[in-house]
Amino acid sequence: MPLVSVVMPVYNSAATLGPAVRSVLTQTHSDLELLVTDDQSSDGSMDLLREFAEQDERVLPESAPERGGAGRARNLAIQRARGDYIAFLDSDDMWLPEKTEKQLAFAAEGDAPLTFTSYFKMDADHDGESTDWVPNGRVIRVREHVDYRAMLVRDHIGALTAMYDRNVLGTRLMPEMRKRQDYALWLSIMRDGADARGLDEPLAVYRAHQAGSLSSNKLSLVQYNWALYREHERLSVPRATRALAGAVWQSLSNSRI
Repeated sequence: MPLVSVVMPVYNSAATLGPAVRSVLTQTHSDLELLVTDDQSSDGSMDLLREFAEQDERVLPESAPERGGAGRARNLAIQRARGDYIAFLDSDDMWLPEKTEKQLAFAAEGDAPLTFTSYFKMDADHDGESTDWVPNGRVIRVREHVDYRAMLVRDHIGALTAMYDRNVLGTRLMPEMRKRQDYALWLSIMRDGADARGLDEPLAVYRAHQAGSLSSNKLSLVQYNWALYREHERLSVPRATRALAGAVWQSLSNSRI
């Protein structure tokens, strides 16, 4: 069975970390490692991670040498990975129990090195576990196939559902940008010729942020998307403008779910 390396960045996540970690450890596909990078938390997150590591040898926490943001924390974890596949989960989200098993089968069936799935949205104050999740009808649906051109117009991949095959793509790191590092990684993989396949079954749960926070204000990401299109993807101003319009429309549409 393939080994899956799960990458999780953590910063002051003690309130939500437990359900996130347990959602990985209770996967029906148990051949995995959870690589957690704590980005200099001050709320006891690292102590909680050490407790998990004592109980389950698959949990492999490490402290970042200095604050570097989510992108750098993910890269530190990726560099430690031993798995055939790299998957991603943030410390405030959850996977449903069959996520890894079903996504591996889907990837093998379609010979796809980059896959993603639909996912649910939950309220910011949700305090349940993945094993008792009740579908709520708030679902972000995915397309069956996405190529580089389609990805420029809209980021179709929820990072909490993404998984790539290291044996095919090699070890791919995220560009160290303040925001949108995950989007930049998917674009770089697809720019190199690998299309992505989507499994239209919700297999993860995304925690919606509190109203008024930076993450809930979708329009605040405009500057980061623009920098991504112009500096990372080297798009012309007209192409970058079209891509930015698609990104804004996607954010506004998803925020209504």
